[in-house]
Amino acid sequence: MTEKIKNSLRDSKTARWVALGLISLTMFFAYFFVDVAAPLKGSLERYYGWSNQQFGWLGGSEFILNVMGFLILSGIILDKMGIRFTLRTSAVAMFLGGGIKFFALSFIDTSLVVDIFGMQLPTTALLSYVGFAIFGIGVEMAGITVSKTIVKWFRGKELALAMGLEMAIARLGVFAVFQLSPRFAGITESLPYGDVNGVKLAMIWAMAFLTIGALSFLVYTFMDAKLDKETGETLKQAPEDEFKFSDLGKILKNPGFLAIAGLCVLFYSAIFPFQKFAAEMLSSKLDVSMDVASSLFSWFPIGAMLLTPIIGYFLDKRGYGASLMFFGAVLLVISHLIFALVPAESFNMFTAVLTIVVLGTAFSLVPASMWPSIPKIIEDKLLGSAYGLIFWIQNIGLMAVPVLIGWALTASNPGVAETIAAGGVAKYDYTIPEFIFAGFGVLAMVLALVLKAVDKKNGYGLELPNIVKKNKKDK
Repeated sequence: MTEKIKNSLRDSKTARWVALGLISLTMFFAYFFVDVAAPLKGSLERYYGWSNQQFGWLGGSEFILNVMGFLILSGIILDKMGIRFTLRTSAVAMFLGGGIKFFALSFIDTSLVVDIFGMQLPTTALLSYVGFAIFGIGVEMAGITVSKTIVKWFRGKELALAMGLEMAIARLGVFAVFQLSPRFAGITESLPYGDVNGVKLAMIWAMAFLTIGALSFLVYTFMDAKLDKETGETLKQAPEDEFKFSDLGKILKNPGFLAIAGLCVLFYSAIFPFQKFAAEMLSSKLDVSMDVASSLFSWFPIGAMLLTPIIGYFLDKRGYGASLMFFGAVLLVISHLIFALVPAESFNMFTAVLTIVVLGTAFSLVPASMWPSIPKIIEDKLLGSAYGLIFWIQNIGLMAVPVLIGWALTASNPGVAETIAAGGVAKYDYTIPEFIFAGFGVLAMVLALVLKAVDKKNGYGLELPNIVKKNKKDK
């Protein structure tokens, strides 16, 4: 068995990085689909009759079924059924849910409305919510499975670097969508809301990319099957190693897991919901068109993309994971306070770029440190469930915060939504939403300090390097 493991695909650097490339490509296209509507917020208000709250619910709908328990189920499925089954299931869910959202925004009459508990809701919005909720099951299932997959191929090797590169490639999808989506929609300075056909074109491209991503997952599963055959990991687990529902309680009693989970939901609540509104915020603050603002914000994930692998390499070689999480939370607070407090007349392109760089650095430090830390505090057989639980907790925030921001935006900007719906051009003031995002960052700082204390007490090794030194060279 020792000889088998020594000569397996996992010990080939080329095979490891090819496997990483295949799963990362899927996440690139999935991230593109996630944010395809973000630069189109004004277009959805103008041509589809959506309100701020309804747009916020679009962001929240991605996570609603996961919060209702599907994400925890995804983690259990991963631990009981394995990586290949879960990857294939996630690909089908993403494709099916994405197809429903595509149909809603491309083929449904924009004038149709439905009555939901006495509230008039555009039919396009309702169907988009349904589709995005199903897509959300798939993309979050993919996220936890990709994390466990990387641990499978890179444990004791370049684990943080591999996770960092996967996140970097995925974030390149965010760059691409903020660059391309406004162009597909025909948004320009003279046409600040583009046109309906442009929105449909953006959805066509997003669906095409998502299809390629689903196929990439399927190709990877053949490599996974070969690795299991070589290492004997397809053998039936011993009864004491099989997943039991009581193990969920064991995870939730782990103080290190609770601290990381809390930090995770607070940090990501100030990042991903912000992305939904960032282009419009910059457009209002800088008084530029949405295509210019979207192009400017598209560089946010590029900074994170470049820095995350470097930080991952540093974590592999030197460690200090818990400390980097704290510093990332500090930078998160600083960036959102700049967006909130610098007056519009003093907020120029230089300030905007500098703040985006600071936020991108925060977006590198925390995730690059957080995800490789989970295997240090949770045993292998529970990793899928642990990632499922932490994503579930994260999804609660990601579901609720976009709705909260949509409500706060409307409440703090009376009359603006009505002007846009009536055919006029108006700008939103994002001061209150930015204070909300900064508040999440402050709470994340507190939990990062708690995590450092818990690590010191329990000896998880979060401040230690990830690479395990061996006498024999890696092949």
